[in-house]
Amino acid sequence: MENTPKTLALPKRKTRQYLPEDFEVTDWASLEPIFEELKNREITSLPDLEKWIADRSELESVLSENMAWRYIKMTCDTRDEALTQAFQFFVTEIEPKASPYDDAFNRKLVESPFIDGLDEQQYRIYLRGVRRAIELFREENIPLQTEISTKQQQYGAIAGAMTVTLDGEEMTLQRAADRLKQTGRAVREGAYLAIQGRRLEDKDKLDELYTELVQLRHRVAQNAGFDNFRDYMFAALGRFDYGPQDTFSFHQAIKEKVVPVTRQIDRSHKEMLGLDTLKPWDMDVDPSLLPPLEPFKTGEELLSKTIDIFYRLDSFLGDCLVTMREMGHLDLESRKGKAPGGYNYPLDEIGVPFIFMNATSSLRDVVTLLHEGGHAVHSFLTRDLPLNAAKHPPSEVAELASMSMELLTLDHWNVFFPNGEDLVRAKRQHLEGVLETFPWVATIDKFQHWVYEHPNHTVEERHQNWVRIYEEFNLQEVDWSGLEHLKPYIWQKQLHLYEVPFYYIEYAMAQLGAIAVWKRFKTEPEAALEGYKQALSLGYTATIGEIYAAAGIRFDFSSDYIQSLVDFVKDELAQLDQK
Repeated sequence: MENTPKTLALPKRKTRQYLPEDFEVTDWASLEPIFEELKNREITSLPDLEKWIADRSELESVLSENMAWRYIKMTCDTRDEALTQAFQFFVTEIEPKASPYDDAFNRKLVESPFIDGLDEQQYRIYLRGVRRAIELFREENIPLQTEISTKQQQYGAIAGAMTVTLDGEEMTLQRAADRLKQTGRAVREGAYLAIQGRRLEDKDKLDELYTELVQLRHRVAQNAGFDNFRDYMFAALGRFDYGPQDTFSFHQAIKEKVVPVTRQIDRSHKEMLGLDTLKPWDMDVDPSLLPPLEPFKTGEELLSKTIDIFYRLDSFLGDCLVTMREMGHLDLESRKGKAPGGYNYPLDEIGVPFIFMNATSSLRDVVTLLHEGGHAVHSFLTRDLPLNAAKHPPSEVAELASMSMELLTLDHWNVFFPNGEDLVRAKRQHLEGVLETFPWVATIDKFQHWVYEHPNHTVEERHQNWVRIYEEFNLQEVDWSGLEHLKPYIWQKQLHLYEVPFYYIEYAMAQLGAIAVWKRFKTEPEAALEGYKQALSLGYTATIGEIYAAAGIRFDFSSDYIQSLVDFVKDELAQLDQK
């Protein structure tokens, strides 16, 4: 497959209409006059108001992209103190000074006599968000938000520094985790215990950091007039379509409809492995005891094969990744000093995002790049929307883009797995992982509800309630004897708890949506793919329900809906057994 763009020229940044072309964000002194001009500009007509909104949007794009690059560079090398300082400068010197202006701009907009003349379809979601932001803004929260942002970055530095030495080789935890797929049980046990032992070295530091974050976040919520940070975040995340009680019902539905299926998968694996008891280090090995899948050897091979798959599905998708490769907007391989995790970071001015991940050589890495590639396609599809805010849909939509891509590409995974037996193994592992998404998401989400409903809890109470919730949903077939001391700290590996609180239940909601997109794709591929792209191109100019409807699916997490989609995945797994 020829990996050259067929429909996209390498995009250049749009010509600025308000800021000078050579303007760069260097300090507050250069920014303040721009903020002041927008704050004090006289608006005497509807065209004046529309121009003012556009100019504000352009400023937001410039600031967003500048911060994005600071974050990207810092996570690519956490050991470079200068990069960390550059990011923290933005967090401590730019954001706190810009925040009051954002509130002033929001009030200027809603108080304008010309606001009713704005196009309802184009601006309704934007104005809904502006009014919510006004409700939430408190001047006294600005220094607290700055402190929170600074502390959140400590998690990446702590986790990024974690390494273990196995067989004389120092390696990241991500690379060590690849050994959990090895057929030798002693190898898996050694890797698991080494990883957990290394995490335990920082357990108290991570507990202390989380306690500080919980207390700071609770103060922010109280300042804004909320009983707790959970309720504040439901408002701040723009959850107009559902509330806490809906998520509790979702947790219960997952417990009733999904957990029995994942328990059966674990029992089946135990039988196939010929084990009397399953241990935590037995969960990632192929139950047929075949060597771990190795779909690629280098980051370049991973990227090249993913581009091939994208082109086979749709030429536009392939063009997106090729454009990113040409612009150097990917950092894929795991290495020491690199922050953990993976992300697709939108770059609002140029409209070409950046993908960051920690690939070693596993199936998980393939899925991660497909996932982040879905986010990237979303960025491309929204890059020409006139309002910057419209390029940032809520996570229930953003994760639909990424999780659907994992499933839509399944028919082309032979690019990575030309051997038919390996292909079936890869698909089975992924589909089982799709089902296992739900219990883990429910665990993290339910834990967060408890944490912020009880902001003054002790560390011991936190550990007890984590174990209680964990055992509701996870690894109920696993023998933890002799490992009980590890359970209270499993949550510390979840970056979201530290850096993006309450951003997690969306994964389960979007996973349902992704299964529905795939189910439709199996019977009407062209219509499903076109609906997927059309839905994503809406950005955040429509409600979540309207965006899902554009994709030909429902935004629904009722028990019956979950049951129907779980049954569909079970049927697909059963068909794999026949191959």
